[in-house]
Amino acid sequence: MEERDTCCREIVEVYRQPDPREVVEVYTRPLPGSKAPAAKAPVKRKSRKGLWIFLGCLLAAALLGIGARLLAEWRMMPEEAMWEPDWETESGGTITIPTSPTGQGVRLELAPERDEVLTAQEIYRQVNPSVVTIMAELGENSMSVGTGVVFTQDGYVVTNHHVLAGGSACYVSFDTGVMLEARYVAGDPDSDLAVLKVEAEGLPAAEFGDSDQLTVGDPVYAIGNPLGVELRGTLTDGIVSAINRDVWVDGRTMTLIQTNAALNSGNSGGPLINASGQVVGINVIKMTSRYSNIEGLGFAIPTASMERLVNDLLTFGEVRPEPLLGVSVMRLAEEASEGVWGLRVESVTAGGAGDLAGIRKGDFLLTAGGEPLTTSQDLLRVRRQLYEGDSLTVTLWRDGEVLTVTLQLTGAAPQAELPRQEG
Repeated sequence: MEERDTCCREIVEVYRQPDPREVVEVYTRPLPGSKAPAAKAPVKRKSRKGLWIFLGCLLAAALLGIGARLLAEWRMMPEEAMWEPDWETESGGTITIPTSPTGQGVRLELAPERDEVLTAQEIYRQVNPSVVTIMAELGENSMSVGTGVVFTQDGYVVTNHHVLAGGSACYVSFDTGVMLEARYVAGDPDSDLAVLKVEAEGLPAAEFGDSDQLTVGDPVYAIGNPLGVELRGTLTDGIVSAINRDVWVDGRTMTLIQTNAALNSGNSGGPLINASGQVVGINVIKMTSRYSNIEGLGFAIPTASMERLVNDLLTFGEVRPEPLLGVSVMRLAEEASEGVWGLRVESVTAGGAGDLAGIRKGDFLLTAGGEPLTTSQDLLRVRRQLYEGDSLTVTLWRDGEVLTVTLQLTGAAPQAELPRQEG
């Protein structure tokens, strides 16, 4: 057993295998005419068993002391110190990339769910032409490398904001080898999304699907540029490990898709793809730890939430606040009466939109904006399409009667969040 030196390395015990020769007993016959040596009387040695026991106890006590100290330090470590995102660059830094105008009528649209299941080879052939390498100049002899996805044929690309942070110029490289200069449309550091524009026509645009249709265990794929341009266009696969996972990232909470598809530095901004070849997320982080090896913990921004965010960036150049309803509901619909199902209201925030509209604790919400409500995700989906100042019509069941109320949406007062369904 040998000791590993240098600080900040993992402390391990190393076992060195002894000389791998076979152990045998050898008999040597004396040479002719020689006499066998006289047998010597055995020398009685003083037993050192007590000494070895004493040294063993000292070693065990030392190891136990070190282990207890490490365990105490581990318990005292804050969670964010043990888990950290694997950013290519720091998330801060002013972006001075030449800009492209907003408000051009461009939108990111989610396509309906498809039933067909493609092979990994078919998915790669279909999606890889829409995946680009993004290179942002950060200064003299310094560059940030990430991944992006083309979502319109005339050159709009979505990526992570942190890939561009601090950039002064940006270039986009396609799988054909063509490289174009990109202009910055808009970005949002909190949601870690940004939009770029290249001047081109007839580009292969990826199809984006609805991440709300994902379930835990669904197969997914990732395409990106792990560790830089040398390995660009790398395909990895895995499954959906969890949905709506709240992850603490750089002082804020992000609600993400968790996957075990391999992600590394350079994958940021690349697509997470479902079995039908639709982009259902934008890969954003992998988890690492200073204290242990972490594998298979990658996260992506779900398309169900990024659709609104990207369209805000395209239209307004910033993300506008999402309105709050001021109610808390159960995750799944319950039977309010025979044949009547709805989301039971758990609490109502005083002064919130729901309270002012007359919603009470114990009501069952049946529809919102004309859409039936079977899970809290249905209500969140309706809310994502609305802004402060909009109105929302809700039908509810109370004491055997169906009522219709209208909520005037505002985000001014702190209101209860809808619960997020985890799987």
